This record gives sequence, C-alpha cells and structure tokens, in this order.
Amino acid sequence: MNRDGVVLFTSESVTEGHPDKVSDQISDAILDAIMAEDPQGRVAVETLVTTGLVLVAGEVTTQCYVDIPRIARDTVKEIGYTRAKYGFDGDTCAVLTSIDEQSADIALGVNKSWELKSGEERESIYNVTGAGDQGIIFGFACNETPELMPLPIVLAHKLALRLAWVRKEKIVDYLRPDGKSQVTVEYRNGKPSRVSAVVLAAQHSDEVSLEHLRQELVEVVIKEVIPRELLEGTKYYINATGRFVVGGPLGDTGLTGRKIIVDTYGGYSRHGGGCFSGKDPTKVDRSASYMARYVAKNVVAAGLTDKCELELAYAIGVARPLSVFVETFGTEKVAVEKIEQLISENFDLRPGAIIDHLRLRRPIYKQIAAYGHFGREDLDLPWEKTDKAALLRKQAGL
Repeated sequence: MNRDGVVLFTSESVTEGHPDKVSDQISDAILDAIMAEDPQGRVAVETLVTTGLVLVAGEVTTQCYVDIPRIARDTVKEIGYTRAKYGFDGDTCAVLTSIDEQSADIALGVNKSWELKSGEERESIYNVTGAGDQGIIFGFACNETPELMPLPIVLAHKLALRLAWVRKEKIVDYLRPDGKSQVTVEYRNGKPSRVSAVVLAAQHSDEVSLEHLRQELVEVVIKEVIPRELLEGTKYYINATGRFVVGGPLGDTGLTGRKIIVDTYGGYSRHGGGCFSGKDPTKVDRSASYMARYVAKNVVAAGLTDKCELELAYAIGVARPLSVFVETFGTEKVAVEKIEQLISENFDLRPGAIIDHLRLRRPIYKQIAAYGHFGREDLDLPWEKTDKAALLRKQAGL
C-alpha cells in the first residue's frame, strides 16, 4: 500500500473451454450422473485431457452404472469442441477409463465416525458420517459486491462468461472455446475505486485480424460487463501475444483440480489446497468449503462484519471439526467472540449435517464446474442463501 492508501489486486478466470475446466466439467458430469441414480454413491474422479485423448481415473463405489465415455464425449461437445480442426473434439477423441472402488479403509471412517466407535458421543444421524479426508477448508464473504464476493473475481468470471456467450450466440463468430480473463482492481483505503487493467485471451479462427478482434472484444465483452464508472484510465491487454489460434487440449494438457483459486475467491481469501470437482459430498474439501461460504456469507449479510473468513479443520473419519477459526480483518461490528458463539449455536459443521442442510446428494455439480462455485446469482445454490442473516442479526442485538 502506498502513502495514499492505494493497492492493486488481481484475479483471473477461465472459460469452459480451457483445458483444466474441460477436465473439471467431465469429472463433475460423471459425479452428477451417479448422484442422479445413486445419491449415496462415493465418487472421487480425476480427468486428464490432451490432444485427442480424455483419460478418466479414480475411485467409485456405487450401485448404478453410468456410461463414462458417453458422458465425457457429450460434455466435450457441449463445451464447443465439435470439429476435428480444433485439434480436439467429442466425436473423435479417445476416452480411456481406469476406475477402482473406494478404499475400504477410507469407508470405515466415513460409514461410522470416530465419535461413535470411541463411544464419545451418542448415536445420532449426524454423528454417523465421518469426514472423508483430513484437511483445512476456508470460506469467505465481503460486502464489496451484491454477491458478497470480492470485486476482482466477480468481474473476471463475468468477462469469461460473456466471452463464452458471444461465441455461442455467434455474436462473435470467429471465437473458439478456450479463453481466459483477468481483472486488476485499484483499491483506495480498502474500497474498490476503479479497474486498472483488463486482460483477455480469446482463442480465435485464423482468419480474423488482431486489430479487429481487439476492438470488438472491448465493445461486446469488456464494456458490456464492467460498469462504465470503473473504466477510468483502464489498460486493455487483449491477446497480448498477437495470436491465439492453437488452444484447448491441443495447446495444453488439462487436469481436474488445477483451477482452485478460480473456483473460489480469486486469491482474495486463503485456500486449503483441495479441489472440488469430481468429489462426492462426503469429501469435506467440497462440502465443508460450501458450508464455510454459507456461514461467512450469512455473517456478512447480517451486518456483523464487513469481511468474514472462516477456517475449518477436519480429521478423516471424525465428524466434528477439530477447529473453527474466524477472521474479520478488523471490520467486525460486534466482538469476534460473539460471532464465533453465534456460528457455534446456529450452524452444524459435521459432514452429515452439512450434506443434509445444503442438500448435496443431488446432481448439481456440473453447472458450477466453470465460472466459479461462489457468488453465482445465475444459479439457485443452497450455500449462497442468506436465510440465517436475520436471525444472526437479531441474536447479535443489532
């Protein structure tokens, strides 16, 4: 921060055609297909995509059958890779699978928690399910946007979504599925004041000129997404190398779980390191991250603090979190100890309770495998609801 209280913060997003996001969407499409038929299924699926190849590997325990090659091909075609000239398409790519059952050792702890085995707690529906892995998880919310998300990642996602939309609607008919966005926001004394820079990388056909592409994307993408009052002295970097014809899995290998910062808060908040896609909700990397966002968002929506970051820690096979840590960055309106108390009294953080409260045993995951898992006002996601905000505010005496 300089003497005038000015800092720059940057977040990025990618389109659904980015190789890593292709992998995420295939993994979550497989998960959705299993959840639709067997809500109790255990799934941990990873996908690799490269030139002409989709490789799906992982551990699945389920009572149903799903056609993984068909799901992979359909997902690739929905994204937009439908022509062999792109170097990768859903009809001609090879699909290889290597799927085993979930480890029986892991199932021991998930099926019956440490609390029950030790006799430490009485049997109840939410003491049955232990965490599917150890891990630390973060959730975050802030009041600088209507979505209660940081502005840089909100704008980056909206740019990536817009880039895909103008391609699919053929408003810009020379675009191809791969693309990236990046937004740098200038903060003054902790508040967003303007967008300092916008970066777009848009895969395109070989026929379009760079000058035409740059002019058009400024008008139909950037200026349609970013409010005019924020575009003051903004610098644009569009296809800064001068060419982006080779893209998608032809240009780069993609892997599930390699865009964890894009999926969450754009680096504005800390991250525990675990990815979401391809994992059923017994994996707390996924379910507890959604719950931590739900808690943080309700705390901020209640006006208890301007920013809230929640850290949860779990042990494999144990139902209750080992620790709950609340960070308010000095923006709290009531004592942090009071906020911690209200969280403890109003939110059950055991995996079984999280799964039930957020209704996570449903095929809802593919739709969030691109453009972020949080702040999605275009989708009806249970962890984005602020249905406990009024109660928290009342209990806090505000």
